[in-house]
Amino acid sequence: MLDATDAIGKARAAVTERAELPGMSLMEHLDELRKRIVHSAAYLAVGFVIAWIFHDRLVGYLQGPLLKIGKSLVFTHPMDALNLKLQVALLAGAILASPFILFQVWLFIAPGLYQKERRFVVPFMAATVGLFLAGASFGYFYVLPGAMRILIIDMGHDFTPMITIEDYSSFFLSIILGLGISFELPILIFFLAMFGIVSPKFLWKNIRYAILAVFIVAAVICPSPDPWTMCIYAIPMLALYLIGIAVAWYVHPSRRKAKEAAL
Repeated sequence: MLDATDAIGKARAAVTERAELPGMSLMEHLDELRKRIVHSAAYLAVGFVIAWIFHDRLVGYLQGPLLKIGKSLVFTHPMDALNLKLQVALLAGAILASPFILFQVWLFIAPGLYQKERRFVVPFMAATVGLFLAGASFGYFYVLPGAMRILIIDMGHDFTPMITIEDYSSFFLSIILGLGISFELPILIFFLAMFGIVSPKFLWKNIRYAILAVFIVAAVICPSPDPWTMCIYAIPMLALYLIGIAVAWYVHPSRRKAKEAAL
């Protein structure tokens, strides 16, 4: 396992190495941060307005897994329906604005990167958005329908379901956002490897712990106790970990330094 002291030491070494790059003063950094936050908020507001125009259709998509089994949502508070529409529009707006917000994040961290590393901006944004959408789609088309069918139809057939907007939206978001974020594993490995905190050798050496963690997550999100179904949920996450190892090999500083020494 990764020693915390060793990880902190590697992070400090990476920061110290990059401190030698031409940079900005503290006030310039704060001003740049303020600018990026303002721009990101503006993009989010535009995305929210666009999503609000289609909020009825988006709410229909949200209820899709529930409607497929012949159930519908109920609400217990006068504000529940409005809150649901606002939440859906905000989430959809954030997804629409995510490429522009990620570009602002990249502009903020770019001064701390080498020129060769800045070429990753387009692949970084495409991979981040694509992986999140892949995880969210996996949750929407596979995890949620199976969960609704098993939890409500199979296990709850002796009871009368009353699924409220608040409870369903929380469950929906936990699945969609949880899987969307978990599919960002290669992006996390990308940054950890680029700063020299983890290496491909370390990731491969500890793959057994990664497999254990993946199957624990799969067991939590899998609606069926069937081991074959659980494997179906685990395989994409294991594939992402292996992709992360390949990414770590490609961007790790040791490879760059070896290439420079060879030249």
